[in-house]
Amino acid sequence: MDYKKILEELILTVIREGGSDLHLGTGRVPVIRVSGELIFLVKNPVLTAEDTLGILGEVLPKAKIDKFIENQEADFSYDFRGEARLRGNAFFQKGLMNLVFRLVPKVKTIGELHLPPIIADLARKKQGFFLVVGPVGQGKSTTLSAMVDLINNEQARNIITIEDPIEHVYVPNKSIINQREIGIDTQDFHVALKSVFREDVNVIMIGEMRTPATIATAVTAAETGHLVFSTLHTNNASQTIDRIIDSFPGDQQDQIRAQLAASLLGIFSQRLIPRITGGLIPAYELLLNNSAVSNLIREKRTHEIDVVIETGSESGMIDLNHSLMELVRAGEITIENAYQYSLNPKGLERMI
Repeated sequence: MDYKKILEELILTVIREGGSDLHLGTGRVPVIRVSGELIFLVKNPVLTAEDTLGILGEVLPKAKIDKFIENQEADFSYDFRGEARLRGNAFFQKGLMNLVFRLVPKVKTIGELHLPPIIADLARKKQGFFLVVGPVGQGKSTTLSAMVDLINNEQARNIITIEDPIEHVYVPNKSIINQREIGIDTQDFHVALKSVFREDVNVIMIGEMRTPATIATAVTAAETGHLVFSTLHTNNASQTIDRIIDSFPGDQQDQIRAQLAASLLGIFSQRLIPRITGGLIPAYELLLNNSAVSNLIREKRTHEIDVVIETGSESGMIDLNHSLMELVRAGEITIENAYQYSLNPKGLERMI
């Protein structure tokens, strides 16, 4: 069986249909996700255990497959003919092997992604801590890639990314770009992050902040003159700040609260909404740090941050409900989807 050909044909189907994900599971037909909806490829044969293992063998060497079978989880990346890149995860369910591939979009500009121009201004800052947050699959990595690429094309800076796995691959232009993959180029996020202080770095992009140690080092890096980007799986700005602080023991929370208040540039929360004309478009919330926000963080009043965002449009802040309403008025999304993705539907109703 030519498993490379099978995999490549499935990836071509994802690309041709404008899809985002490919699901392969023992005992079922392949499934792709297009514009947020799952589509079963019923004309394809049901995959056997031998098929899924054979396909995995096209993306992982035998040593890593052995490690996957031992650990029962594996992250990986796959280069498709030099034309596209996918990140993947292998796992077991009911003792059966499953694979999920996500197509990593080409690096696009901030304008092409329909992001607000202020994101470009934040990418041009010399130091600070900037987070892109939201649920899985909402374009966080794609937004960060646009910011990194803007720096690369405009400034001579040393950029280091720490990822698991590497997603977007950059072509150095005016900047030096070093991309480090967990498990290949470094042991883990925290070890790699500690090393950047000896690597004459200007910009640090951390694929995901998973531990308090990584968060603490990232915040310290931002305090000491570096521009730091990262992501978290949180819903909005206030929840993000609480999640960061609550990840530390009680006796360390005041310190991280003070550091965060001083180093935070902003928090950008985004959702990809189905467009009326097809495809997806982002709706977003943007918190920008200022003296009022810093005081709320220090004084343990993060529950008041939502109000600051709602009333902070003159300083560049963006409220999710206003972003959704602008998309409705522009004919980009339906009012039903606006309600579905709003974190405050009652507030949205008052705006109509």
